[in-house]
Amino acid sequence: MGPMTNLTNNPAGDFELGGDLRVDRMGFGAMRLPTGTFAGPPRDPETGIAVLRRAVELGVNHIDTAGFYARGDVEANDLIRRALAPYREDLVIATKVGPLRGPDGLPAYQATPDQLRGLVEDDLRTLGLDRLDLVYLRIGGMTMDRDESLAERFAVLAELREEGLIRHLGVSNVGPEQFAEARSVAPVAAVQNHFHVHHPADADLLRQCEELGVAWVPFFPLGGGDRPLEAERLGKVAARHGATAAQVALAWLLEISPAMLLIPGTGSLEHLEENVAAAGLELTADDLAELKG
Repeated sequence: MGPMTNLTNNPAGDFELGGDLRVDRMGFGAMRLPTGTFAGPPRDPETGIAVLRRAVELGVNHIDTAGFYARGDVEANDLIRRALAPYREDLVIATKVGPLRGPDGLPAYQATPDQLRGLVEDDLRTLGLDRLDLVYLRIGGMTMDRDESLAERFAVLAELREEGLIRHLGVSNVGPEQFAEARSVAPVAAVQNHFHVHHPADADLLRQCEELGVAWVPFFPLGGGDRPLEAERLGKVAARHGATAAQVALAWLLEISPAMLLIPGTGSLEHLEENVAAAGLELTADDLAELKG
């Protein structure tokens, strides 16, 4: 049986981001629009534009991007502006700052506090916006340094928020102490950490976010880094529902927490439709038990 493809309006429900921005819980991540992997060849920008326009047609109103999502001359922010500006009033665009690209074009360094304003201004310019809805401070590399202080850098973003250039702030790749440190500086609307069905680390931090009304936005929701999805475990559940393993992985995330906002990324129209359709997949208690293992 092929993947579940019925696309219904907002089956995953919504979430009030920062207390005042209502977003569909099934969003879209722009990381894979410029290239399939950070080191891969650039993708056709016209395909990226088509994917973005179709995402919005399907009801997506939360797009996650970053200035360092780029390969060669193909930049995610540029594609978003070309595809979707002038923007719909209900469209929420989130970006993240912190990583800096090295000579090879890959994110290799971290911005210092005095570089962050320029990165935010770059995002405003490339997206064609006067204010960014949500800006994350992304710290560390692919590994998580839980001893790294973020207060000085987060204070820069808090100042930009006070100036009206940013509406809400988030943090990414953080542990509980860093989350608390950020909240001591300014309100935090969202946390973006590595999390998926077979990498449920930070479950305690997720519960804390739920209690505080903070969105939890997993990166690599379909596996990635050194923790791929275990296709066999997912496959049994997927077969029962006539779905794909990826759809089950996304449905699991939506099921386990009302604070979960998904931003699966793809450069393919087919995968986009498959991902969005996963919002309508209802898992049973037996499914959840099997996935937990």
